[in-house]
Amino acid sequence: MTPPEHALWRILRGHRLQGWKFTRQVPAGPFTLDFAARRERLAIELDGDSHGQRELQDAHRRTYLEKSGWTVIRFTNLDIVRNAEGVTVAILEALAKIGPSPQPSPQRGEGE
Repeated sequence: MTPPEHALWRILRGHRLQGWKFTRQVPAGPFTLDFAARRERLAIELDGDSHGQRELQDAHRRTYLEKSGWTVIRFTNLDIVRNAEGVTVAILEALAKIGPSPQPSPQRGEGE
C-alpha cells in the first residue's frame, strides 16, 4: 500500500470508524476496490497522481459499480494527506445515507 492508503486504512480497519466494517482490496466484477464496506456496498476509491489522465476509465468503472449496487466515493491521495478528518466526515456522511450505524445505541442512562 502507498502511504496515503496506509493512512486511510488506519482510519477504517478494525471497526475503528464508529463500528463500520471495512475490507481492503475487494473484488467487484472485473475491478478491485481499494476499500469497501461490503454489507453497505460502499466503495472507497483512492486516486494517486496517475489518475488525472484516467477520467474515462474511472467513469466506466463507476458506472459498472453503481449498476452493480455499489455507492462509490473517490478521494485523492492529497485529500488523505492534507485533510484526513474531512475524508472521514465524507465517508461517515455517505454511510449515513445508506443505513444506520452498527454501533449499538447507548443504554438508558449512559452518555447522558
